[in-house]
Amino acid sequence: MSTTWHVLGAGSLGTLWATRLARAGLPVRLILRDQARLQDYQAAGGLTLVEQGQSHLYPIPGETCDSPQPIQRLLLACKAYDAEAAVARIATRLTPGAELILLQNGLGSQDAVAARVPAARCIAASSTEGAFRDGDWRVVFAGHGYTWLGDAGHPTAPIWLDELSASGIPHEWTTQILTRLWRKLALNCAINPLTVLYDCRNGGLQQHRCEVATLCAELGELLQCCGQPDAAQDLQQEVERVIQATAANYSSMYQDVANQRRTEIRYLLGHACAVANRHRLALPHLQQLQLRLKEHLQLHGLPSD
Repeated sequence: MSTTWHVLGAGSLGTLWATRLARAGLPVRLILRDQARLQDYQAAGGLTLVEQGQSHLYPIPGETCDSPQPIQRLLLACKAYDAEAAVARIATRLTPGAELILLQNGLGSQDAVAARVPAARCIAASSTEGAFRDGDWRVVFAGHGYTWLGDAGHPTAPIWLDELSASGIPHEWTTQILTRLWRKLALNCAINPLTVLYDCRNGGLQQHRCEVATLCAELGELLQCCGQPDAAQDLQQEVERVIQATAANYSSMYQDVANQRRTEIRYLLGHACAVANRHRLALPHLQQLQLRLKEHLQLHGLPSD
């Protein structure tokens, strides 16, 4: 019998993983925050995956954090700012040696989660898969991407990667997961805040190439200082390529602000600036960008941390 995949976080990526795992015949359970949310989910009959215009409903069992069932494998797919508190709520349910797959943006939340559950194995993930919700309990698979997984303290790959292959989740185990996470953080820092400040799609940043180039240079300095030279390699070229390839898209941070949702600034730009300060590295444009973004968020009545 396969180990149950518990999924905490019914956002786009958590829902996308849950439906594909269930489609492959693997046991999946969705953990919801309270009884009211569970009843709402049960009324919907499960999760719906929309792929190439076709909808399919997967009646994945749901439960609350208080359910007594032990958790051996947990996919944590909530926002970075919710991750530590979410894990704290289910910590007593984790079996000895439980495995947590952390699908959070940016950096900082992974260490906070690991410190909260020291007996568990925490595996970080970095994904480029595209998905969005077009309704409650519905996810649209918007673009094929890739997920890199790794555990900086334990390089041996887990046996359940075969289950990801069977589920059609493109992935790769890497011993350099921190490099992947830093690279993605740098890409996000160079693109997302500017799309919010200039109120534009990603492609609109082609009008601000000098500013993008300046940020990339400072982010490259930071990555070198953090011992991540591979993450700094050709950063500006990749940022420009992403801007062009996703020109018609709105960044995730733009969408958060547009929908009056809290952003993950603390784990992206905030983390970059905090690490620079710890290293006494002067990155004036990056720090100015953080101030501008914080002011913008406060102006829109959103948390700036």
